[in-house]
Amino acid sequence: MAISARLAERLSAGVKRFQPILASAKTRDVNESDTSMVVTDILAEVFGYDKYSEITRELCIKGTYCDLATRIDGKFQMIIEVKAIGLELKEAHIKQAVDYAANQGIEWVALTNGNIWKVFRVLFTKPIAAEPVLDIDLLSISPKNGDHLESLYLLTRESMLKSGLYAYHDHLQAMDKFYLAAVVLSDAVVETVRRELRRLSDVKLEVDELREALRLEVIKREVLEGEKADSAKRKVAKAASKALRSRSTADNLEDAPAGPSVTDAASPDSKVGS
Repeated sequence: MAISARLAERLSAGVKRFQPILASAKTRDVNESDTSMVVTDILAEVFGYDKYSEITRELCIKGTYCDLATRIDGKFQMIIEVKAIGLELKEAHIKQAVDYAANQGIEWVALTNGNIWKVFRVLFTKPIAAEPVLDIDLLSISPKNGDHLESLYLLTRESMLKSGLYAYHDHLQAMDKFYLAAVVLSDAVVETVRRELRRLSDVKLEVDELREALRLEVIKREVLEGEKADSAKRKVAKAASKALRSRSTADNLEDAPAGPSVTDAASPDSKVGS
């Protein structure tokens, strides 16, 4: 992704400014409240949120409070659960933050101790789930590394306005090994492979026979079995069904009888002003 020079400069300057602050806070092992103040400053000075109108502290969600939340034009964008900078971020902390977000209908969650930022997308399935999207160590980022700054950009206000996290998550899903395996075994791809093999060797293979060979001899079993594999298969099947419906609708429109043209509809004797 390409980010503007001005934004890259702000991110680079922010990294340079906050790395010594975070390092000092980590050495002093500051508490959660002090860490939260540093995180708030990072959200404002590095990620571009207005400190007074777009960052909310202690948001009440069904009687419990999350540490921070960002919002744009009054709409909450991300729940941010803050832990003390010396605390290791654990699975239980992630679940807590995801529960907060799910109860508020917010799709994005960040878990941070100021130094480490873990970002998840909440999936409103049954049960509620969350997929990891970003894992950033601010103390390890180089302010001169373009790739590092692009990763950091995904947390900015500008990125949120352009659905940057959504696009990045979609990219991760497309490159996911389970998703790729499901696509390779889909009817459209297997049929294409069958056609190419027939062109090269004039061997006649059945689609199911070829799919079984791919499953047993080419693709690793680990990406074909389990919950993630099943989820990927459902996504591919849903996408294929949607594409089929779109083609069917387009074909129906093409086959529909054309209505009378303007020339046909007009009387041959009719004239403007007659």
